[in-house]
Amino acid sequence: MSRHITSGRAELATEVVGSGTAIVFLHANVCNRRMWKDQLDGLGTTYKAIAYDRRGFGESRSKPEDFSALADLMAVLDATADGEPAILVGCSLGGRIALEAALKYPSRVSALVLIAPNVTGAPEPTYSPELAKLMMQAKDAEASNDPDRLRTMKARLWLDGPLASEGRVAGQARDRFLYSFAIPSSSSGTDVDSTPLSDRLAEISVPTFVLWGDLDFPHVQARCRHVATTVPNAEGYEMPGVAHLPNLERPAEISALIAAFAARRAASNR
Repeated sequence: MSRHITSGRAELATEVVGSGTAIVFLHANVCNRRMWKDQLDGLGTTYKAIAYDRRGFGESRSKPEDFSALADLMAVLDATADGEPAILVGCSLGGRIALEAALKYPSRVSALVLIAPNVTGAPEPTYSPELAKLMMQAKDAEASNDPDRLRTMKARLWLDGPLASEGRVAGQARDRFLYSFAIPSSSSGTDVDSTPLSDRLAEISVPTFVLWGDLDFPHVQARCRHVATTVPNAEGYEMPGVAHLPNLERPAEISALIAAFAARRAASNR
């Protein structure tokens, strides 16, 4: 079921599949909610699986205003989670929003699944000469205003992975990336959330599962290990042979990992 949920001057395009315990999926900054299609289809048979487009992405509509991405998430939870705490699954920037929610609204969150999460306050990355060259190419692509060039560069960095060769991911997995790829609009306004997360990870009280790929940027991998070892009651899992968007490369495996984690969490609450 598709619907639009109001938050401030925004109408957030939201997909809801199934019923039961709510699992809310928060997309990366390089994609829209379509990146979670396989997870919605797979987990929607057992859970209420929910994914929405943030402001400036996909089918969401908004008028310019300062806004809080965290407040937008709360509006989605108000409209879909039946008053119960939800499991939040966030990738990259979506992971940052999930972490902020667990800190500010712990009663609304029952567990976290963080896939290569962004963590505000983490050390700035340092790049090898090879990666520094790749990042310069990415800046040039950003400045080119050429959407095809930008899409190709984003796939190189985040799907193939900077530690792998260009074009490593092909076939259906690459099609899934192209299907969900998004260039965020800057006309929606400014996100005012600025919670420093790095020094507050030990305050997170909900069960947490952190996943990352061994072909992702080294600083992202280090950040994930830090989250996994600092958050109380957290598990960490490094996936071999994938980069920043493992749910697009191995959708069935990611869905199974999320389902297994949710089942462990439910069993521990009995």
